Amino acid sequence: MRWLILIGMGFLSAMATAKSVEGVNLPEKISLAGNELVLNGAGVREKFFFDIYVAALYLPARSGNAGKILQTDQPWRMRMDFLYSEVEKEKLDKGWEEGFEANVADASLPALHDRLQKFKAMFVTMHKGDEVHLDYLPGTGVRVEINGEEKGVVPGADFARALLSVWIGPEPVTRSVKKSLLGG
Repeated sequence: MRWLILIGMGFLSAMATAKSVEGVNLPEKISLAGNELVLNGAGVREKFFFDIYVAALYLPARSGNAGKILQTDQPWRMRMDFLYSEVEKEKLDKGWEEGFEANVADASLPALHDRLQKFKAMFVTMHKGDEVHLDYLPGTGVRVEINGEEKGVVPGADFARALLSVWIGPEPVTRSVKKSLLGG
């Protein structure tokens, strides 16, 4: 009987945490503004052999189709858990800019410029253990939360698509992260 209880406890524990990536425990499901989202995938953003952060994508339903995800106006969360000792704000800003430039058509970039500046202004130098939630809510925009503190909202489905394309667009931050986020 005792072993059944232990097995049951282990099963419940496994259900509560769907995945552990580099020591970061990621829940299988989350609630976002009344919507239940599931963990679509998670991976590690590496640069020059250093682990920078764990990226985790939550969607209403799992999908391995990046194009469909980007074109569907649905809530999502991109979670970033920083692993590296310090990532300077200037490097984050440059990364956002490069990600947008690589994945957004040149004709669309000017319409996103001011909102990208607003978005970048919400960030500070990040440190190991910092957690960022980028939550897209249709009709509202992308809400930025750092270590549990809401920093602001950037409006527009076009901005949300451009931001998510940094990870799963045609020119993602890394191919391995894109593959992981798409459940690969």
